[in-house]
Amino acid sequence: MASASPPARSASTADPTAAARPRNRKQLIVEAAGRAFSERGYHTASMEEVAAGVGISAAALYRHFPNKYALFAECADVMVDGLVAALDEVPSGATLRDVLTAVTRITVAHRASGGVYRWEARYLNREDRRRLGAKFGRLVERVDEAVQREHPLPDERLRAMAALGAIGSITMHHTSIAGRRAEELLLASALGVAATDPAARRPGAHPVELPARPVPRTRRAEILAASVPLFARDGFASVTNGQIAEAVGLTPSALYRHYPGKIDILAAACLQAAGLLAQGVEQSLHEVGGPHEAIVALAATYVAYSFEYTELNSVAEAELAGLPDGLRRPVVLAQREHIAVWEQQLRLARPELDPRQARVLVHAGFGVVVEAGRRLRWQDSPDHREAVTALVLGALGL
Repeated sequence: MASASPPARSASTADPTAAARPRNRKQLIVEAAGRAFSERGYHTASMEEVAAGVGISAAALYRHFPNKYALFAECADVMVDGLVAALDEVPSGATLRDVLTAVTRITVAHRASGGVYRWEARYLNREDRRRLGAKFGRLVERVDEAVQREHPLPDERLRAMAALGAIGSITMHHTSIAGRRAEELLLASALGVAATDPAARRPGAHPVELPARPVPRTRRAEILAASVPLFARDGFASVTNGQIAEAVGLTPSALYRHYPGKIDILAAACLQAAGLLAQGVEQSLHEVGGPHEAIVALAATYVAYSFEYTELNSVAEAELAGLPDGLRRPVVLAQREHIAVWEQQLRLARPELDPRQARVLVHAGFGVVVEAGRRLRWQDSPDHREAVTALVLGALGL
């Protein structure tokens, strides 16, 4: 007599991990990857690091995403898709406050992973970048419609972009603050931007004197000057020693006589950016009459610096996370000193703010400069500088 067939195994018996595997694992992977890419940059973050953040093996991660680029492209879409979906739920013709509240809530909720699109999106291929840009364009259009209903001005979406920059700034720093309080501050900041007339002339403005652009007088300085545009255009990780050497007429091996490695050139660029900004701030605060005038001077200086040194600033902002701790530390200290100056003057001008609230608003002002500058394609002119400075002051509630 034939023996009976063995009983069928249950799914949990066949695969001991199946019962424990969360149904939203793909979402968890994307969230962990977004945090890693935002914190460490696309090239520095690894698939192994992402897998560890979810508590799975790298092999399991590759079952969901074939490679790091596919995972990165998914992360870049998630934030914008969430914002668009949130606005789709807001009725047509809703108030500006309602529209910006929806944007702010999603942005704060995804704070840890939302920084991917600002700097790292340049690593997307052309088609993915075009698709992401189209989504972001719809988001800006919806915000601009609400801005124009309540504060009609022919500003070509400048205030809409700047308001989104104020809100998105929360993804670019680590100031510890409760989510609800962050939402309130960022909403008020964005509303202040939207209500600002960037073309209005303001009393108390004065010309900004920035340090003279450094003139390369040594081979080391020439290498640094040639590297910055390459890093800004292609991203640090994509630039080769051969490209840098060619730009200054050297062989790749000759670079090592001036810098131990490519990473040291990047560190020098970040330190140069911090030093130029610190010099500009010191000059701008000379003989200011009070905290409000000091804030105006700080805003005008930061805007002028961002327009004058666009490539250098973008490299310092986008690539800092990729520096090793020892090289990053002096740059971070210089940035903290700069922010502390803003924080001190803003709290004198607005005594109701505590240090964390002031710091969040200072970063909101920086976010305004980034997105407004991009909207203006960084075309430098006195009118553009004054317009962006006015929007920064609106973001700060002044």
